[in-house]
Amino acid sequence: MQPSSGVSSVTVIGLGPMGRAMAGAYLDAGYDVTVWNRTASRADELVARGAVRATTVEEALAAGEVVVLSLTDYAAMYAILEPAAPALAGRVLVNLSSDTPERAREGAAWAVKHGARHLTGGVQTPPSGIGSPDFDTFYSGPRDLFERYEDVLKVITGTDYRGEDPGLAALYYQLQMDLFWTALTAWLHTLALADANGISASEITPYAAQTLGGMGQFLDFYTPRIEAGRHSGDVERISMAVASMEHVVHTARDAGVDPALPAAVLGAFRRASAEGYAEDSLTRLFEVFGRGTAA
Repeated sequence: MQPSSGVSSVTVIGLGPMGRAMAGAYLDAGYDVTVWNRTASRADELVARGAVRATTVEEALAAGEVVVLSLTDYAAMYAILEPAAPALAGRVLVNLSSDTPERAREGAAWAVKHGARHLTGGVQTPPSGIGSPDFDTFYSGPRDLFERYEDVLKVITGTDYRGEDPGLAALYYQLQMDLFWTALTAWLHTLALADANGISASEITPYAAQTLGGMGQFLDFYTPRIEAGRHSGDVERISMAVASMEHVVHTARDAGVDPALPAAVLGAFRRASAEGYAEDSLTRLFEVFGRGTAA
């Protein structure tokens, strides 16, 4: 059945793991799919499944109005599309490349200058989740554009529209990456510290998962207090956090494990304490971080 938008063909430019998964999802959904990548051989499997391999970027853009970009960043978009700029007129660029909110805004303006329209996207799943409605992608840009092509976008994942500002999807995505990479790195440091003490990853990970799994309760508890500007130390205090993190740093050093990560966290705690917040809740860091780096 043809989608309600009337779009039955999609071009995917950029065939890393994400781009290949997206092109595959469109093939599975019955779309006519055209693909392009600098390394043409990355399209071989998709072509075997029925995709059309464009030999030039111009050919890829001419294949249909919806062009999904799955590139490293916006610099890669310019490098690929700038030489083919005359072929952009009338295209809808669904830019799922990661970059900063400001670069997303600049990219959207650049597309409009060349006669195209631009939706910014931030995909919240690895390639294995592409094609599943259980995951979402942030989108921002013209509302009419999002609504017209939402059924096309839903082939990739569920959709979460954040607003007209082209930078919003990139911002929401980077906010999630801030949390994701920081938490994952902390887990890896925990594994290294456990290993240095003869504890295997499989042995400690269930405990780590239990700790992380309970974080949602802390977020729910602290969020209204943060929004109300209430940082009283009635539950925990920064002075407690300083002492606790000092123990973590010393434990890492004693085991011969790089203490840089917990030491950086300890540094943030000490900064807040030095600013007079030792007896406040750790949530006071929300304001400390918001003032920028220490002098």
